[in-house]
Amino acid sequence: MPRKGGRKRLKFRLEELSPGRVTVADFANSDPAVVKSGRVKKAVANAVQKEVKALCGLEASQVPVEEGLTFSLENGELFESCDEPDISEDNSETSTLRKKKSKRSKENMGIELGTEYPIDIWLVLASYIRPEDVGKFSLICKNAWTVSCTAVFWMRLYKRHYHREVYLPLRLQPECIGVLHCLRARVIRSLYHMYEPFSSRVSKNPTVPESTPSTLANSKCLLFWCRKIVRNRQDALWEFNFKFKTQQARCKNNYRNGIMHPPVQYEEVHTNREEDCCLLQVTTLNFIYIPIVMGMTLAFFTINVSTDMRHHRVRLLFHDFPVLNGKKPRGEQGVQVVLDPVHSVRLLDWWHPQYPFFPTS
Repeated sequence: MPRKGGRKRLKFRLEELSPGRVTVADFANSDPAVVKSGRVKKAVANAVQKEVKALCGLEASQVPVEEGLTFSLENGELFESCDEPDISEDNSETSTLRKKKSKRSKENMGIELGTEYPIDIWLVLASYIRPEDVGKFSLICKNAWTVSCTAVFWMRLYKRHYHREVYLPLRLQPECIGVLHCLRARVIRSLYHMYEPFSSRVSKNPTVPESTPSTLANSKCLLFWCRKIVRNRQDALWEFNFKFKTQQARCKNNYRNGIMHPPVQYEEVHTNREEDCCLLQVTTLNFIYIPIVMGMTLAFFTINVSTDMRHHRVRLLFHDFPVLNGKKPRGEQGVQVVLDPVHSVRLLDWWHPQYPFFPTS
């Protein structure tokens, strides 16, 4: 019986691995007596691949090595070790190499990458940030986020875009905006008057949205009022206002909706009682009786075409509790409000120039 042993290692010299040394005997149609494998040798193939990568400007360390194939240099000769292990050799060297690799990886994990710059540098860079890039700037690092929370940052942003020619309400004038309380909210409201990209964004809003807004789902109705609008030489309109507040779940570690609270010394700057609030304005051609819905949760909101095919129809469904887990609300369990015919539908966020001002904010 022939002795079963490990596969014998193949031995090649460095000069034999040049791409010019590839012969016909290295391919599948060659004589099996000459080449037993019937394919290009792994060492030759990897040497060709390395030289091609080197011509492309890549280092040899970036060339992927085929799994199960390792190379070692001994006495100026390159040896190829196949993925079949040699039974006669001891595995002590392999275990030693694995221990060294794991130890190096643990040491590399403790190394801190990057450089931490002082907060003064971020404060200087903040003077060149556009209003629409404030969120991106605050996400760079913790120091950049801290700078975006300071009162100096918001005052500089206001002064950079202030113009005397632009109309501003009295509460947003330079004489009144220097107060720390609600400073961030007042600066944001001012930018929608002074900053052209923000003001043009507001002016382009259509009279009726193309699709029903989905941001009011499970919002709580805080206030409701209506008023009569008298137009010149035209019939009067009735405006119905619903003030909603989005109900959001609070998380631990001072996080809410993935946003971390500002430092304690800047909490007064970020105070905003109108945060997460919006106003739904529905203008109708006639007066419509509306039941009391304050304190209830909006479960369903749609904008459809009216029966006369000339106007729109708004349907609101209020419940005493929010509808969660994607369940469909039942009409018989809540209070339904139908506004028809509708002249216009507008959804105003707290920073909108036409959002009603409340002295407590």
